[in-house]
Amino acid sequence: DLGLQVDLSRFRSVRVDPSERRAWVTGGSLLGAVDHEAMAHGLVTTCGTVSHTGVSGLTLGGGFGRLARRFGLAIDNVRSFDVVTADGELRHASAETNPELYWGLRGGGGNFGIVTSFEFELHPMPREVVGGPVMFPMSRAKEVLALYADYAVTAPEELYLDYVMATSPAGDGFAGFVICYSGPTDRAEAALAPIRALGTPMMEDVKAVDYVELQRSGDVDDPRAMGTYMKGGFVKNVSPGLISAIVENIESHPGRGNIFFLQHAGGAIDRVANDATAFSHRGALATMMAGTSWPSDSDGSEHIAYSRSYWSKLEPFTAGFYSNDVTEDTTAAQVNANYGVNYDRLVALKRRYDPTNLFRLNANVQP
Repeated sequence: DLGLQVDLSRFRSVRVDPSERRAWVTGGSLLGAVDHEAMAHGLVTTCGTVSHTGVSGLTLGGGFGRLARRFGLAIDNVRSFDVVTADGELRHASAETNPELYWGLRGGGGNFGIVTSFEFELHPMPREVVGGPVMFPMSRAKEVLALYADYAVTAPEELYLDYVMATSPAGDGFAGFVICYSGPTDRAEAALAPIRALGTPMMEDVKAVDYVELQRSGDVDDPRAMGTYMKGGFVKNVSPGLISAIVENIESHPGRGNIFFLQHAGGAIDRVANDATAFSHRGALATMMAGTSWPSDSDGSEHIAYSRSYWSKLEPFTAGFYSNDVTEDTTAAQVNANYGVNYDRLVALKRRYDPTNLFRLNANVQP
């Protein structure tokens, strides 16, 4: 079942009105173009963490990013959509026009049509932020993660703090943080003080940096020409039991690398009600992700089996998952349950705008 596949990769443009603090972004655009054009005017909006991510896919599922704790998810900053629905009609959706469709597009994924244009609200922010990695030896992983468990809850909203842990085929590894502090630079060290209290790291590259440069810094880390397998889910807290499960069950292997991370949420994300948009996981502290990678010319079955086993130790601590991370393992029942309090409303909206389920290559809401 191939469904409908539409390529918007050549439909790219970003137009910024600095006086209105608005950006109009066509459906095939990449996040890096939004950052570049908006930041030229000292303006930003939440836009992921990898610049070659597509605007449409990221935004329609929710849209996390380095500024989400401060300015909300990408969907919290969309003021209107232009969308082609299954009947071939081009519709405008906003709080005033087609408000129910506007509600569903903010977290309902690609279930309701093809978005040709997004109108984003922009926010003033200096170009310079403080960011980069701070890594410690794997032997300190529990200690580092315990700090994250406490500080991720109370950190200022200007601080975006990811926990990262990895092992390599050589058997070595690290655990630490990837940071973006977007508040006043003279307050950055106060925000980083709990991390500094951990002592001397094995590697650090936290510095004042151009925000657009920081947004591009992970582009080459995104796996290419590798076999990969990854699982994810939301966590509302990082308990001692979860810390033990994360650290004690990760295993080095000469044929693979392992990666684990927690992407920081909370803050402004959590100040929106679960039913205010179709995205229903506002109370998450972080998105938890665990994956493995191996040379693409080798058999990955052993590594996939390990990754599934590792995830089985972590999954009991999760509360739902990010719909943009749906995989071939995800069942229809899991997708339905994941929409939580919004599921019935989404089904009614699907029946109205896509009764034949034309748009089904997604975290599918069946009419």
